[in-house]
Amino acid sequence: MNYLLLPLLMALSLAACDSQRNSVGTTTSETTPAAATASDAQLAGGITIEELDAKYPDAEKAYFAGGCFWCTEASFTRIQGVEDVYSGYAGGTADNPTYKQVSSGQTEYAEAIVVYYDPNEITYDKLLDIFFVAHDPTQVDRQGPDIGTQYRSAIFPLNDEQRQQAEAKIAKLNGSGKFDQEIATTIEDYGTFYVAEAYHQNYYEDPTNPNQGYVQSVSRPKVEKVMKEFSDILKPEYRQ
Repeated sequence: MNYLLLPLLMALSLAACDSQRNSVGTTTSETTPAAATASDAQLAGGITIEELDAKYPDAEKAYFAGGCFWCTEASFTRIQGVEDVYSGYAGGTADNPTYKQVSSGQTEYAEAIVVYYDPNEITYDKLLDIFFVAHDPTQVDRQGPDIGTQYRSAIFPLNDEQRQQAEAKIAKLNGSGKFDQEIATTIEDYGTFYVAEAYHQNYYEDPTNPNQGYVQSVSRPKVEKVMKEFSDILKPEYRQ
């Protein structure tokens, strides 16, 4: 081994979305959200998407995947009109995937989020704008140090209107020259969205989690970029 490369390799290993995570199924008092108390203990996240939907009867929702879900969840959480965001898995076909299975890269699932939002306060089109700022949509099957199909950039439309808006947004961005490369974001059928394990929810907000190195070096710049670009629609508690 080239020992001059050892510090760099160690740094990269620590700067990955899945490094040092708690074992699957582990929860702590700091990281246990409402989903952990839901009815279906057989599910990795303890709650079905239908049960989540019932908590937000007046909201509309959107599914996005943009790399590690810690980053995208925190970015959307800060936006006015967003009622709640949950991390989970989308784009696959197997029943009840776990983080261990998804992170292996051997499933079709991507780390994704479900965004519940008030359409009277924010539009799906604006959510798309935020999505394309919250990550690098030109990277194929990766986001920075996180590599694999589970970290792909993807939009999962819930209806024809969302699909048309997503297609139009990608075409507009590709024609604008905003990015140096073509957008790699795929538009996919969402299948069933599965809520991720409890310890993944609100992960960015927990200062005691075991991945603060990753959060500070990878997640935080993305979240701060969204906060800066969309400062006019931040929730009051996130305004500086």
